[in-house]
Amino acid sequence: MTHSLVDSNAWVRRFRPAPDAGARLVCFPHAGGAASFYFPVARALHPRVEVLAVQYPGRQERRSEEPLTDIGTLADLSFAALRPVLAERPVLFGHSMGAVVAFEVARRMEREDGVSPAALVVSGRRAPSCRREESVHLRTDEGVIAELKTLNGTDDSLLDDEELQRMFLPALRADYRAVETYACAPGPALGCPVTVFTGDRDPQVTMEEARAWREHTTGPFGLEVFEGGHFYLTARPAETLDRLETVLAAHSTGPSAS
Repeated sequence: MTHSLVDSNAWVRRFRPAPDAGARLVCFPHAGGAASFYFPVARALHPRVEVLAVQYPGRQERRSEEPLTDIGTLADLSFAALRPVLAERPVLFGHSMGAVVAFEVARRMEREDGVSPAALVVSGRRAPSCRREESVHLRTDEGVIAELKTLNGTDDSLLDDEELQRMFLPALRADYRAVETYACAPGPALGCPVTVFTGDRDPQVTMEEARAWREHTTGPFGLEVFEGGHFYLTARPAETLDRLETVLAAHSTGPSAS
């Protein structure tokens, strides 16, 4: 698929338009996640911030589409779909796998268009330079579900529902394959500010791995540590939003005037 064929309407959700907002935030979901994960963020920040969320193939209204298994392809197509918005230099936010996709979109912005996001906020994910050998995507369905339960991000009653499993497992497994086989290609560090959000008990990210994001930017770097595990942000939404708004206020350029 060429970039010219990417349907922005399929890829981008704008839950609460706010053309006069002082800032714009583009959000990237975690493995198995969907754009709707960020609806509460859009609701809470409206109308001060306009929130957009990327919808990957293979979930919700895109469930009939084949999920992607490669971070580079996800980033390429997300970048193409978001390109008109990215020209206005929004803040990018990604949680877990979404942090990697957001990082790769920021790299494409700088490499192909010569512009940086106002800031990059990466959540619940170790730096691209920190590799771990992981193979959740090779497990049985039961093994994938068991891994998801350890992260405490989804109600167990939903995970145990066989009909729901059939709906979300293909995309979840594809996402795990994408992020577990990802290797950061050589290239210059970003020029934009990077802020890391992480839970102090996240099994996916050590403090050393969180601090290693500093290597990936020549701009300002910040680290915000929250009480909690991998999904600290759903357990502590008010605190997360408060710190996110602080980053937006410090770095956002705001939507361009039309």
